[in-house]
Amino acid sequence: MSEVTISLRNLDEERVLLGHLDRNLRVLRLAHGIEATSRGGRLTLKGEPEQVQRAAESVQRALEVIRNDSPDPSRVAEIFERDGDKPVEKGGSQNRLRIAVKPRSANQARYLEAMEASDVTFGVGPAGTGKTYLAVAMAVASVKAGHYRKIVLVRPAVEAGEHLGFLPGDLEAKIRPYLRPLYDALDDLLPKSTLKRYMEEGVVEISPLAYMRGRTLNHAVIILDEAQNTTVAQMKMFLTRMGSSSRIIVTGDVSQVDLPGGRESGLIHALRILRRVEGITICSLKQEDIVRHQVVQRIVKAYSSFEERGRQLEAERKKSDDDEGSPRGRERRRS
Repeated sequence: MSEVTISLRNLDEERVLLGHLDRNLRVLRLAHGIEATSRGGRLTLKGEPEQVQRAAESVQRALEVIRNDSPDPSRVAEIFERDGDKPVEKGGSQNRLRIAVKPRSANQARYLEAMEASDVTFGVGPAGTGKTYLAVAMAVASVKAGHYRKIVLVRPAVEAGEHLGFLPGDLEAKIRPYLRPLYDALDDLLPKSTLKRYMEEGVVEISPLAYMRGRTLNHAVIILDEAQNTTVAQMKMFLTRMGSSSRIIVTGDVSQVDLPGGRESGLIHALRILRRVEGITICSLKQEDIVRHQVVQRIVKAYSSFEERGRQLEAERKKSDDDEGSPRGRERRRS
């Protein structure tokens, strides 16, 4: 394994070299069969020595064109592709991501399509429908393809009341138990060495919702999991963290709200007021989309039936109380 680092002069040069949404970086990776990352004005190339050397020479040629001739990102892409020895897909399939997992239902397929096409996607449904797993898979594929620079995974640590200071250990030790499902998805989708490197380089960041306030996230895929346990204010705060060239995915199960004191769920509120906002897609996953053990689908169905029957009985009781309070009801009781 060989590694070469190339320093860039300024942000404008970096912008042209990488291209819109890092498209040129993706072409460089594909055409030369290497890993390429850009951070802090430094472009790092990793891979087999011969491939890295060829890619570095291609980057230098592109920089000469940018500095002396034309600051045109499309010309940079042409140079990277021409100098490489591996084909880069053309046409309509160029923007299609190679996802590590395949949808197992029509609703899951629509969910994946929405995450590719929309600025903000809500994935809502019961446990086991793949909401979080598919979102993380999409994020990993997007970063690998060079469309985004980082993945930010967020969860409300409602079990700790979002107040983590009293817990022992450093920040990671404090929050890891509450973010375990996100780590599990990453462990399943990435080799351990790659995940470790991504975490060390800040390509993957996992954070409790409380630590998102005041931030603006650019060139990132941002996933909020367990969103039913956000308050209205927290949901608004999270959605407004979105910076330039970023994408947001929100997942949750509206039947599993654990907020104390009967507070309104930020997810339920958002689904109500954002349904017709341009750039936002809401995808509903159902019981039939559950991909865990087949008994899970039956368990969810049984609980749903029980809860629906409870709502019906409550409605009947309320109607009966209203009838008894009416003049006709009082007349029936007197007779």
